[in-house]
Amino acid sequence: MSGDKHDFFDKPDNVRRLLRVFYGICALLVALDLVVHRHTEYRWEGLPAFYPVYGFVGCVLLVVVAKWMRKFLMRPGDYYDRVELAEADSQRGRGDV
Repeated sequence: MSGDKHDFFDKPDNVRRLLRVFYGICALLVALDLVVHRHTEYRWEGLPAFYPVYGFVGCVLLVVVAKWMRKFLMRPGDYYDRVELAEADSQRGRGDV
């Protein structure tokens, strides 16, 4: 198995290096958020790191709501098989098959 192709993400060191880069970029953006003046319309928008926290909370809420919606929107695993069988049965009853 010496001929197996190894991709970039197969090596844990590369993944760790990439995560460090992403964490560094996030820290840099939060630091810039503290320095750069923003023209805000509401007082709470001027809080330090408001937009990063707002975005993170919004993403977490999106995932939680999606998990909750999955309970009543999800179809059974054999849903499409049953639809195809019902169509085949209705066609056989009409003599189309």
